[in-house]
Amino acid sequence: MTLVLFLSLVEFNRMGLGTEHRLEQWLAAIIGATVIPLLFYENAALLFPLLTGAVLLFSLLFLFRLPAITEVHHRLGWIILGLVYLPFLLGHLIPLRLLADGRQWIFMTLIVIMSCDTFAYFVGSKIGKRKLYPAVSPNKSVEGAVGGLIGSIVAMMVVKFTFFPILGVFDAVLIGLLLAVMGQLGDLFESLLKRACQVKDSGNMIPGHGGILDRLDSLLFAFPLVYYIARYGYGG
Repeated sequence: MTLVLFLSLVEFNRMGLGTEHRLEQWLAAIIGATVIPLLFYENAALLFPLLTGAVLLFSLLFLFRLPAITEVHHRLGWIILGLVYLPFLLGHLIPLRLLADGRQWIFMTLIVIMSCDTFAYFVGSKIGKRKLYPAVSPNKSVEGAVGGLIGSIVAMMVVKFTFFPILGVFDAVLIGLLLAVMGQLGDLFESLLKRACQVKDSGNMIPGHGGILDRLDSLLFAFPLVYYIARYGYGG
């Protein structure tokens, strides 16, 4: 996960900054990736000084390695956004895994999100007519989004009756719907960032599928939700 986060940050920063600020891009990827081992070894108290130090470091780097002044807020803001968006959202996977039923919660999330994406794609491509949010993602349809909701509920029923019996039927349906909504919002948010950067894919690290972020976008919004449901709704 440390490597995945590091590569994701490299991809994210390159998407927004191109060949500019190479030093800052690599430093941000290294600093952001350290969130995973800090969480795994239960040193979460160090996250606050880590982020504080990162903000101070990049503020000084931009101050003394001065780019075009009219671009400072865009470029520095992009670096800081990456340090919050990726490490802190994806980082929820680690405390989730450390819960008593963490492995089941993780597999549940992966299965539901993949099912949501699959149903949304096939339903949308077959019968999709009404645009969901054309300003951000022109190819997504309302019908596809509804298909994603149905796919998530189907997947949750499979999960409940195969390897996760502690979930009640009502809970499974509710969690399935919440994950479908959050997953699709995560997808839309990454589409927003790509359109802002005027790119089709976040990168090309996965041939034929785009970048790592294109595979993680839905999960970034899903894992925090699942962690808090598991931690506080089921007592961890």
